[in-house]
Amino acid sequence: MNSDYAADAARACDHFDEWQDAHGVRMHWRRFFELESAVELAGKQGDADRQIRDNGITYNVYADTRLGPARPWSLDILPFILDDADWRHIASGVSQRARLLNQMLADLYGEQTLLQQGVLPTALVLGHPGYVRALKGHRPAGGVFLHIVAFDLARHPNGRWCVVSQRTQAPSGLGYALENRLIVSRLFPEAFRQLRVQHLASSYRQLLATLSQLSPPTPRQSAPRMVLLTPGPYNETYFEHAYLARYLGIPLVEGSDLTVRGDELFLKTLTGLTPVQVVLRRLDDNYCDPLELRSDSTLGVPGLLQAVRAGKVLVANALGSSFLESPGLHAFLPGVSQALLGEPLQLPSLLSWWCGEDAALVEALECLPQRVIKPTYPAASPREHMEPVLASQLDAASLHAWRERILRQPGDFTLQENVPLSQAPIWRHGHIAAHPAMLRVFAIADGQGGWQVMPGGLTRVADEPDQPVVSMQRGGSSLDTWVLTQGEVDTFSLLPGQLRPTDLAHKRRLVTSRAAENLFWMGRYAERAEQRVRLVYWALEWLAVRQTDSAGNDACLPLLENLCRYMGLLPVGTPAGIGPEALARALRIGLVDGQAAWSVAHTLSALAGAAAPVRDRLSSTYSRLVLATSRRFSGQQAQRAHQGDYSNAEALADLEQLAVELVAIAGEQADHMTRDDGWRFLAIGRHLERLNLLAAQLGLGIAGCTPPQGPAFELLLALFDSTLTYRSYYQCRQELPALLDLLVCDANNPRAIRSVQAALRNELEALPKLPGAPALAEWLPSSAPGLDALCQRAPNQQLETLRCFLQHLDNASARLSDEIGLHYFNHNPSWHPDNPPARSSPC
Repeated sequence: MNSDYAADAARACDHFDEWQDAHGVRMHWRRFFELESAVELAGKQGDADRQIRDNGITYNVYADTRLGPARPWSLDILPFILDDADWRHIASGVSQRARLLNQMLADLYGEQTLLQQGVLPTALVLGHPGYVRALKGHRPAGGVFLHIVAFDLARHPNGRWCVVSQRTQAPSGLGYALENRLIVSRLFPEAFRQLRVQHLASSYRQLLATLSQLSPPTPRQSAPRMVLLTPGPYNETYFEHAYLARYLGIPLVEGSDLTVRGDELFLKTLTGLTPVQVVLRRLDDNYCDPLELRSDSTLGVPGLLQAVRAGKVLVANALGSSFLESPGLHAFLPGVSQALLGEPLQLPSLLSWWCGEDAALVEALECLPQRVIKPTYPAASPREHMEPVLASQLDAASLHAWRERILRQPGDFTLQENVPLSQAPIWRHGHIAAHPAMLRVFAIADGQGGWQVMPGGLTRVADEPDQPVVSMQRGGSSLDTWVLTQGEVDTFSLLPGQLRPTDLAHKRRLVTSRAAENLFWMGRYAERAEQRVRLVYWALEWLAVRQTDSAGNDACLPLLENLCRYMGLLPVGTPAGIGPEALARALRIGLVDGQAAWSVAHTLSALAGAAAPVRDRLSSTYSRLVLATSRRFSGQQAQRAHQGDYSNAEALADLEQLAVELVAIAGEQADHMTRDDGWRFLAIGRHLERLNLLAAQLGLGIAGCTPPQGPAFELLLALFDSTLTYRSYYQCRQELPALLDLLVCDANNPRAIRSVQAALRNELEALPKLPGAPALAEWLPSSAPGLDALCQRAPNQQLETLRCFLQHLDNASARLSDEIGLHYFNHNPSWHPDNPPARSSPC
């Protein structure tokens, strides 16, 4: 190996050194660097960072992507290497631990002998909010409560591995570990082969096999439908959820995608309700069912616990397993292992003291400065939440305050020994540095009482050499974990092979009801924003130059005010009949107030909110454009509000820029989206909103006995974005038949009501047909009345046929929106033979 590497790594005396021992660099590292050179390493970190950016691998540190792009995942190019002997010891101890935890759940939700015999304190178990009493007596299929368990391991300075924590409800890291492996193994293909590194894919195959084996029976012995349940795109590890679901070949769903009907779980899709037998969850226990667990949760599925109790769905891991993550349990696990397994623990826990026991409290407080103070119960519990505290970093006053706090509520705290983490080699700034490391390993149940430990894991390293805590949220990085073997290397892979023409035939992408609903509202909000911008721009421009004695101004001002009220552009409480200056001022206030539901900024925010959960269906340009438009306009208006002086000229300039951006958004939809059912719902939303608004606006424009003239005539043309077309046909003549022909009847005008109606019918007719549901296109009139009928006046001088037709469109579009939601989004049809859609003439 190159001697420069050894010279660059400083050996820490009070930590176990993963890089070298008393005899120099460890054998596996010597073998690794015999295959690598400094020149090669210098460029490979950049290659890894580039691949992370290209693959979109992220970790949302603040769990809110609305604030901007998520932080790229951090990966150091050097792997964390474990030799065969080291791994055999870890795998055996982890397998025993997983077996023990599963048997603990079986006992504590069953006969509770551990509590009756005093092996475990009753208060620590039953007092934990993660113990779900509603599942007492429930035994899942095969007696398997835990299907995958993660353990965080630290290496003691004496070289002994110990368990720091265990993750039993929704362990994370499987997706990131896989992505790390794909990147690093491609950076060092020769070292990966020569060192005989064990592959990971068989563990994921085992997970799928276990879930399939334990799933409830399916009709006609078909393969069970599995889904991966995620909290959604604002979760810190959302990328991993999406990546893991894609790798395993199962749909990624949110709680709103699922529904329980008659104790069975269903996935809501555009083709109807699809039964689901297995849920691989990445959602914490208390959020999974708002009916029986946390009532304020909007992330879970109402009725899920009842479906579990009825045996109609398998949830992995079993609900009610989160209390096993309490650090307070570690002190009792040696006794539990003897009671349940009849054997000592092969992998010890960190020395732990649950302060709820008097003896443990006294012993722990004697050496408080050398301990780590941890909460016994999770952040979601009613107790005050706290992050772990290193007592060694506290001054005398803080240490005294903590001692008093622990004495007041001893059961809320667990103390653990502070073990210096081992130092792992990482590549920093062109040389090797030693940083604290912690290893997360995963055990996967085989469904028959055994466990397979994935030969690898997720190793995390601290951001600084002297940082005592390893955390991705505190800027840490990750390493691929290489487990070496002397035996055969399993080369099985779940990555897709080369596609054949037969694989591509009739390929349809699953569209969940939630995705369709978000796309539907994206279309509606985009069209609503365009219409609002068009109206405010025309209003402010006209109000700035109007002449009080011009013909038609007296009629236009009330119409303009009515239109602005209908579009929700005036602040609540704005009096009726306000003058032109007050109207202009009210419209500018509406632009500035980004929190008000009537504002343009609020509509743009709603558009961005609808786009966030379906980013995987939008081009990166489309996603960025929607987010950037909302953020820019909201920020711009906030700045205007702070200045306090917002002129008409500034408002018009802002609206003009926004109009261009909205046209770009419409163009992205039209030219850069695949024409699948998801796109169809986006188009339906846009056309439905357009039809509703245009019909209502025209209805207000022709409401009087006198045909619209002058500015009112120009206003209607502007709202239909048809001013240039009308002038090219009729120059400056203002004739009612010409106006109605262009705005209602002209099939070549994409803004004409007839064209919008026809486009909407076409998209509705192309939707998947649902059993028992009506043809939704039948809610719309099949055609518009002829021009002669539209222009005919009733005895009261009203355009009665036109008014009736527009009113029917307004009612039909509202009902159609409800029916789309009931049938395709909520799957709760209201239609029955006695309540068919109206197919007759509206008048």
